[in-house]
Amino acid sequence: MDNTNFKEGLETELKNILAFWERNTIDHENGGFIGRIDGHGTSFIKAPKGIILNTRILWTFSRAGNFYGSKDFLALSGRAFNYLHTYFRDKTYGGVFWEVDHKGQPTIKKKQVYAQAFSIYALAEYYRYTKDKTALDWALEIFEFVERYAFEERYNGYLEAFSESWAPIEDLRLSEKDHNSPKTTNTMLHIMEAYTTLAEVTNNPRVKARLKNLLNLFLSKIFQDSNHLGLFYTMDWQETSGEVSYGHDIEAAWLLLMGAKALGDEESALLRQTEQKLKEVSDTFLNEALDDDYGVFNSLTGENGLDSDKHWWPQAEAIVGLTYAWQLTGNDTYLNNAKKIWSFTHSNVIDNINGEWFFRIDREGKPYMEENKVGPWKCPYHNSRALIQVIDILDNN
Repeated sequence: MDNTNFKEGLETELKNILAFWERNTIDHENGGFIGRIDGHGTSFIKAPKGIILNTRILWTFSRAGNFYGSKDFLALSGRAFNYLHTYFRDKTYGGVFWEVDHKGQPTIKKKQVYAQAFSIYALAEYYRYTKDKTALDWALEIFEFVERYAFEERYNGYLEAFSESWAPIEDLRLSEKDHNSPKTTNTMLHIMEAYTTLAEVTNNPRVKARLKNLLNLFLSKIFQDSNHLGLFYTMDWQETSGEVSYGHDIEAAWLLLMGAKALGDEESALLRQTEQKLKEVSDTFLNEALDDDYGVFNSLTGENGLDSDKHWWPQAEAIVGLTYAWQLTGNDTYLNNAKKIWSFTHSNVIDNINGEWFFRIDREGKPYMEENKVGPWKCPYHNSRALIQVIDILDNN
């Protein structure tokens, strides 16, 4: 596959993804977007609406508008913003709720810091698209809440979750499968991502300082000598799981590079460190994360061994991370593997009949049809972001 065919395939799929979400997910009855559509295409109008789904929808349509330089996504991004601002915003204690019901009434009010991060990320992108100062002011307000309540000064890093009123709570987990740890890589990764976009649109010295601290934290503590991320940590940075998440590894590597670039010093030692880390992680990833068919394994644990299922999002992160490694080094090995992962994804993970990507497939290529096409965690963010990033790299090389 040459670069032209590669790029054309990505461009076609990006348009398909955006069309799927516009065509299938608008909640005409209750406002905003439908909370769940299963793998068979059945819509659940009365499903709860999660903050992660809704912030990622806002980010996706805002990012698409910025990428295409088009006003075509103003109505969809505006719909997403208005729903978030009306129903998810905690007008009493600040920040955003975790979940509302299909009518917009809050059902889970806890302050998951991961959710605050995605709100900042989406609002900053929406501001870049529309120049709506309400969105930027709200993003900066949530940034200050995160810094006030979630930043842990003694050992560094960010705490995981709080009550509605930002008081400490016992159950900090982002989902049932997670460890109940005070600090997690997943949350800090997306705070870093959010602060990157917020720094780009504001050039705010305080935001950039907090971003720089996070970059150094990933380089010094969160990435291990094995070039894998530790995932769950005690307050004083003892890793507790031993799990390897291949998608998070390659995602973090390229997001570190984006964060360093957002600081604006192209000659900085920190930028050089993130470039080196991307190369090292990409090499380890190619050695360990790929099946014979070039699908990306989900994870590896000492207790359960290899999880050989191929979830939709690690395929996307691998394609973009390896393409960045190619851009950085000029080594075609990285790009050739990105193309092979794309070919696997196009043939197996994308639902070429009904649209969007299956949540996951097993090692034989069979999709888990009962899992969501649209849901609290199944969103248009990973795949649309990867396609946009890779198209942009190919356009500029």
